[in-house]
Amino acid sequence: MGKTSKESLNPTVNLSGLVPVERMRGDSKKDERLLRDMAIEASEYLLSFTWCKSIRRAWFGWGVGGVCAVFLLEIESGSKKVDSLLWVVVGDIPPAYLVIDSSPTPLSALRNYTELMQKWVDAVKARKSVATRIPVNAPATIQYANLLQKRLDFIEKEFLN
Repeated sequence: MGKTSKESLNPTVNLSGLVPVERMRGDSKKDERLLRDMAIEASEYLLSFTWCKSIRRAWFGWGVGGVCAVFLLEIESGSKKVDSLLWVVVGDIPPAYLVIDSSPTPLSALRNYTELMQKWVDAVKARKSVATRIPVNAPATIQYANLLQKRLDFIEKEFLN
């Protein structure tokens, strides 16, 4: 697909730096296998929602196999309220999808992810409700908040600074 048709999907995100998942390569065979597994995890995560009917296309944005990866998925949605392009962050962290409006690049999506997850951690530690926070597939306990905090700190230090 040419650059012009890629960019026409949504002017907010520039797809020129992304790699179609089928052409994704890792730094090693192990890294590549882990990233491919993470791409499957990202697709399965979105398909677990009733509003996601199918995955049309998927791009690899950024990642370290087994640790954390950011994918852009184009979906067929059963709802007009759901965007057709979503970032999906997966890895040794809670999976999440993000709209592309405030995240035009994979690393800006990762930064957005860490900020939203930090708000969840802060709410749990303050013993406040997480009902209005990003959904996390773990109990809202201090123990899980501390585990997630360690992962967020690692991502911040190693990949976002």
